[in-house]
Amino acid sequence: MTRRLPPLNSLRAFEAAARHLNFSRAADELAVTPAAVSHQIKALEDWLGVALFHRRNRAVRLTEAGETLVPGLRQGFDAFAAATERVLSRDRAGELRVTTAPSFAAKWLVPRLARFGRRHPGIDVLLSTTDDVVDLTLGTVDVALRYGRGDYSGLKVTHLMGTDAFPVCSPDLIAAESALKTPADLKHFVLLHDDFTVTWEMWLKTAGVTDVAADRGPRFTDSAMVVQAAVAGQGVALTRGALASDDLAAGRLVKPFDLNLPVDWAYYLVTQPNADSQPKIAAFRDWLLDEVARDRSAQGAARWHP
Repeated sequence: MTRRLPPLNSLRAFEAAARHLNFSRAADELAVTPAAVSHQIKALEDWLGVALFHRRNRAVRLTEAGETLVPGLRQGFDAFAAATERVLSRDRAGELRVTTAPSFAAKWLVPRLARFGRRHPGIDVLLSTTDDVVDLTLGTVDVALRYGRGDYSGLKVTHLMGTDAFPVCSPDLIAAESALKTPADLKHFVLLHDDFTVTWEMWLKTAGVTDVAADRGPRFTDSAMVVQAAVAGQGVALTRGALASDDLAAGRLVKPFDLNLPVDWAYYLVTQPNADSQPKIAAFRDWLLDEVARDRSAQGAARWHP
C-alpha cells in the first residue's frame, strides 16, 4: 500500500515546535533558523489544509488539529529512533562472521579468541573455515583472514603478519632418536610435508644439504595436521612461524636449527572498503593487531618477518 505522507522535514519541525511550544528553541534543536521552522510548519499546514498552531505575538499554542497530530507523530518518531538504534547496535555488537583457512583457525586464531570475547563480550564470532577464497561482496561474511600476497583488488587489506619457514619437532623425538645437530642429520628422521608454498627441497637447498631425500615422508593436506603430527613425535615438520608459535612457546615443539627461510606470502585481514564504518569490524581488526604485537613481544622478532 502506498503511504501518503507529508515531507519529513516539516513533520520534524512541527514535532519539535509542539514539544517546546517555541519556534526558536525548536530551531536550536534542529540547527536551523526560526524562519526555517516557521516555513516548514506553514508548508505542513498547507499540505494538511488545517492550522496546527495559534500564533499570538511571540507565543504559540497547538490547535485542536495540532493536538490530534502530536501523539501519533511522536510515536512514529520513537519507532524510527528505536529501529535506527537496533541497526546501529547490530553494527556495534552482535554477530561477526569470519572466514579463514582451517590451519590458521586451529593453530593461531581459535586459541586466542577467548581474549577477544573478554574484550568485546557483546560480539559473537561466527567462524567458518575453508581453503577457498570467499567472495566478500556476497555479504555472507564480514571479515576474511587470508594467507597470500595481499593483492585483493577492490577490498580493504590490512597486513597482519609475515612469517618464515623452519623445521620443528617434538623435544621427545630428539631425545629418543639419534642426535639432530645439523641439517644433514635430517637423513635419520622422518620428514613431514604439507601443501605449504615452501618445500623441504627449498629449505634443504638453502641449508646447503644435498644428501637428504627431500621428497620422502608422509604428506598432509592441512598445515595444522602436519604441525600436530610433529607435536605427536611422528617426524620433523617444515612449517611457518604463525602456525607453530603456540606449540613452541608451550614446549610441545622445538626449533632444532636457527635457519629461517623467508616467505613471500603473509597473513592479511581483508574486508569490504567501507568496513571501518562498522565498529565490530574495527574492534576485531584492532584486537588482531594487538595479538600480533603480543606474539612478537613474547616470541622475539626472529620468528616474524615484517
